[in-house]
Amino acid sequence: MHNERINLDLGEERTCGLTSYSIPIGPTHPALKEPIRFSFDIEGERIVGVDIQPGFAHRGIEYMGMRRNLIQTLYLSERICGICSISHPLTLVQAVEAAAAIEVPPRAQTIRTIIGEVERIHSHLLWAGVGAHELGFDTLLHLTWNVREKVMDLLEQLTGNRVDYAIPIYGGVRRDIPQEKAHLAYEALEYYNGILQQLIDAFLHDKSVEMRTRNIGVMTYDQAIALCAVGPTARASGVKKDVRQDWPYFSYADMDLHAITPEDFGTDAIGDVYDNIIVRLLEVAQSIKIIEHCLETMPSGELQSIPKVPALLAALKKAEGEGIGRHEAPRGEVFHYVRLEAGVEEPVVWKVKAPTYSNLMPWVPKFLGDEIADIPIIAASIDPCMCCMDRVHLVDSGDHGRRAILQKAELIKLSREKTRRVCG
Repeated sequence: MHNERINLDLGEERTCGLTSYSIPIGPTHPALKEPIRFSFDIEGERIVGVDIQPGFAHRGIEYMGMRRNLIQTLYLSERICGICSISHPLTLVQAVEAAAAIEVPPRAQTIRTIIGEVERIHSHLLWAGVGAHELGFDTLLHLTWNVREKVMDLLEQLTGNRVDYAIPIYGGVRRDIPQEKAHLAYEALEYYNGILQQLIDAFLHDKSVEMRTRNIGVMTYDQAIALCAVGPTARASGVKKDVRQDWPYFSYADMDLHAITPEDFGTDAIGDVYDNIIVRLLEVAQSIKIIEHCLETMPSGELQSIPKVPALLAALKKAEGEGIGRHEAPRGEVFHYVRLEAGVEEPVVWKVKAPTYSNLMPWVPKFLGDEIADIPIIAASIDPCMCCMDRVHLVDSGDHGRRAILQKAELIKLSREKTRRVCG
């Protein structure tokens, strides 16, 4: 993924007369929370080239999921990402329900929405703390992560777990949010409404934070469109892209929801790290309003359309077809595809695309032109998750195990051949 393989107008000339050298960072480095390798070409202190090398955290979850029944695969999907541990199962159940024509009761749709938005608050606060740490502002890290404890307590009170909540099931949810528990959510929301302005002041009105993030890691609107960025990474560049807005699902269709961009803070979208902070903090406020709306309009009714697990497994085994699921996770769009065949308990095909996979190439314009000291916060700005998106290298065993670089035409040809094999 070298910057020279894509056409980007950076508007700057390479610095001349300075010694050029290369700096490897990763796969293990204090600035990286998960393994990935960067190779930066440097002139002076300025980054003039970057090569991104993933592939250190591939776990073969799709392979394992296609060898388990669909309920076992659902719990496996929850382990794709710990921070987004509701995002992947919510997306998988959508795909399977579409393939198997399973209806979901309205109350279950609303509970899914609530848990998804509670997790968004958790994820954005966690990212804010990581971002502060990458800036060397550990006081702000400890403040933010102390604030984050309240939302993790709420997740435990509502689901039984602080991580991996095991809420979704095909055709509904496994746990209710009864009236006697709703006050716990209201208390947490009141707490965040009260402290959100303090967080905004600490991040967006602090001169030291602004100096380290304003005009750092810039990706323009056109670059975000060209490179297919998703989530807060795209919205920070002014791209009004949000699955909840563009392809409403669960209870989002009943809400007047819009994609948050820096314009909502009263500033023009530059697409820098500062704008990434704006989008995520304003999305915390948006999530609070969404959860309040869901609690106030919670419909009555059943939690599952097929409450008995043996009956659900039997229905899934009879199902035949394909389906997709899309969910606006905290990092951006998660996409799942499944194909089912009658008489087979396992998904015949299960493919997952996590938002970090879409946001790898947007890293390139963000790094180029900035300095070595900016690498940690720029790397953190897309909120990367390597275990979510990691893929394996293709090895041609007939060529003495040497890795081959495939060009676009050959990749398309191989993809079409595989599609024909899978679809018969």
